Amino acid sequence: MSKAYSEVKTELNIDVKSSNNQSLAELTHFLQNEDSAYLKNSFWETQEANLLHEKASQYGLPLNWDIPFPPPLSPKFKFIDLFAGIGGFRIAMQKLGGKCVFTSEWDEKAKKTYEANFGEVPFGDITKEETKSYIPDDFDVLCAGFPCQAFSIAGKRGGFEDTRGTLFFDVAEIIKRKKPKAIFLENVKGLRNHDKGKTLRTILNVLRNDLEYYVPEPEIINAKDFGVPQNRERIFIVGFRKDMGVDSFEYPKPLNKTIVFEDIREEEVVSAKYYLSTQYLKTLREHKARHAGKGNGFGYEIIPNDGIANAVVCGGMGRERNLINDDRLEDFTPVTKIKGVVNREGIRKMTPREWARLQGFPDEFIIPVADASAYKQFGNSVAVPAIHATSNEILKILNLL
Repeated sequence: MSKAYSEVKTELNIDVKSSNNQSLAELTHFLQNEDSAYLKNSFWETQEANLLHEKASQYGLPLNWDIPFPPPLSPKFKFIDLFAGIGGFRIAMQKLGGKCVFTSEWDEKAKKTYEANFGEVPFGDITKEETKSYIPDDFDVLCAGFPCQAFSIAGKRGGFEDTRGTLFFDVAEIIKRKKPKAIFLENVKGLRNHDKGKTLRTILNVLRNDLEYYVPEPEIINAKDFGVPQNRERIFIVGFRKDMGVDSFEYPKPLNKTIVFEDIREEEVVSAKYYLSTQYLKTLREHKARHAGKGNGFGYEIIPNDGIANAVVCGGMGRERNLINDDRLEDFTPVTKIKGVVNREGIRKMTPREWARLQGFPDEFIIPVADASAYKQFGNSVAVPAIHATSNEILKILNLL
């Protein structure tokens, strides 16, 4: 009889914090794909592993995936999720009918969030040949929000070999081996001018000439144009294998829809811990006044209810750039305010759930980590609606919808 994933997880002791994370990645990929090719680790040769494998086989596949975002029963296409973070690409692609057949992410806390929502533990370091060996052959789209790194291209033509030592090289190597029908890459807006433009020129040269993909000019896409109140610009790079016959591509047009912060604000009164103390607010104001006009980028901002947030980022003063004035402060007791825990003006940080909404994550998305990790994860993630809109255009061209 088929069992729920939560039961299987308990009985097989699936714990993302385990030191044997690679085996958990293998097992959860196996459970979702029913392909023993994922079980390559020497761990599976042990008696303990044989018992686990035997138990897993007895449950019958498909399992009852009691998670927020289960794999589709009748997928229209397959994709892989590189540098997966917490699964922004995966939510968008699954919503369009795709099945993820491989995931990689190195951050352990991000893996915990990913597993809680998708029932799958990502594989780890994609630069390792062992990790690459788990990538199957038969997938349609490669998705990757890869980090931006400089290339050593002085005096060279800026091709495949010149990207060695960077994470883009590993993406390109996977494309070269697996030859997916399409690729969808995301990066920070600054990639366009990174290293005086050499980085982007090298990437496009590798994709177009070395790997033989049709790649239209990349486009800067802003999340605010696709239904979330966040001014977040990112560069999108789309490509199609040349034998697919694609010779034109149009990025999605902005939606004629205005969304403001009030539309995504948490409805219930949030915990006092998100409100700034009187002293901290005073310190912020004094610091900003001292640095006014000096061009060092320091500052805090209070986003009005009818406004949109700055891009959420995970480092530095990222949370202070998106403060709000919550008029529900009076719902706290006077004693709380007198103690100075909460400033009298009601100025607070946005909550992790509000950051999730700014990135377009549905409310059923589970946040199983502490706030500090949650802010980091959503700050590093992609804006789901912009990814969804662009993926839709890719899949229409490939006739995979």
